[in-house]
Amino acid sequence: MRLAIGAVRPFSLPTVQHVSSVRCCVVSKRVKLGTKWTEYQGCKNWEGLLEPLDENLRAEILRYGKFVQAAYNAFDFDPTSPSYATCRLSKHNLLPLSGLDNAGYLTTKNLHATSGIQMPGWVDRAPSWFSKQSSWIGYVAVTEDEREIKRLGRRDVVIAYRGTVTCLEWLENMRSMLTHLPDSTSDCGPMVESGFWSLYTSSTPTGRSLCEEVREEVGRILEKYKGEPISITVTGHSLGAALAVLTAYDIRTCFRQSPLVTVISFGGPRVGNQSFKSHLEQQGSKVLRIVNTHDVITKVPGIVLEDDVAEIRECQQGNAVPSWIRERLKETRWAYADVGRELRVSTRDSPFLIGHISNVATCHELDVYLQLVNGFATCPFKATARRELLNWIPTQASFSLREKARV
Repeated sequence: MRLAIGAVRPFSLPTVQHVSSVRCCVVSKRVKLGTKWTEYQGCKNWEGLLEPLDENLRAEILRYGKFVQAAYNAFDFDPTSPSYATCRLSKHNLLPLSGLDNAGYLTTKNLHATSGIQMPGWVDRAPSWFSKQSSWIGYVAVTEDEREIKRLGRRDVVIAYRGTVTCLEWLENMRSMLTHLPDSTSDCGPMVESGFWSLYTSSTPTGRSLCEEVREEVGRILEKYKGEPISITVTGHSLGAALAVLTAYDIRTCFRQSPLVTVISFGGPRVGNQSFKSHLEQQGSKVLRIVNTHDVITKVPGIVLEDDVAEIRECQQGNAVPSWIRERLKETRWAYADVGRELRVSTRDSPFLIGHISNVATCHELDVYLQLVNGFATCPFKATARRELLNWIPTQASFSLREKARV
């Protein structure tokens, strides 16, 4: 069964004047990374940092999660508003009013995703929000504070994406068959999910594609800071996680001499086939996927041959799957491959969330992901987790997480 990839808005979105009061996640101690920054960006594929989770890496994951939350906080969710699906904050105020006033970054570019779906004529009579073709999807921010640059060991460029919101974005998510990339020269070449690729590359007569916006801004930044140590970190949740992987692939394809490109994704769906995975790894892009065991969105679309073969073998009590079946599966446009390294967390590990395991929306929420990374990705259970949980849960919470935490 195909499930749509959506970003359930984390609780109720606060108004602009209340955004700064919401603690996006637990504040982590900022440690000087120095010359080890490349390891935390994945140059060694995070070997020795995931089991157990390194505290500095935990802090970095939470920090990048805040940038994704800022993309949600700055978005106009109100379909009755004339500015629906746009950024309701200026570039200057986007980070400060979204809980990142001391981040040391400056927003330099707003990014927009456009659907390539051609809607029927009757849609012209529908409300404008229904056929919103292009919408604000995220932003680019660059480290400007010298103290933060010194702490990080380099100048960092963040590209942050929100998840699915508009109707056409939901429809694009349904287009889950794999499609060949333009530079693919054979049937065995890299393929990616049709809807994700459409949102990344489609444009309108009056607006450029997300792909073009990213390339232009990355090119400008690399030229401006030529000669400096620099990193590019692409982060996103749900649909944004898929777009983050495509963005990393595109940057490394277009800028052969680009710096280290790292993806930190939360609750991301599958993006491409085995060939796409291989090309991504050969390019040198590094991907760290944070996956909640109980989040069904991370298990779609299509199938992953390695996992399915293992399950079939177990059912057949060790009998190998015939090679011709595997080859036929590879020829289909439903055979996906998970990319990068995985940091697996579990709703079951939290005594405050275990009652919500069956709630698909809750298990997929970004806030839940960040709280699991902060408090529950280690053993033993952090003694301060309950107090920290209550500190950052917004009072506008749409379900009983706050009440559960008090029990």
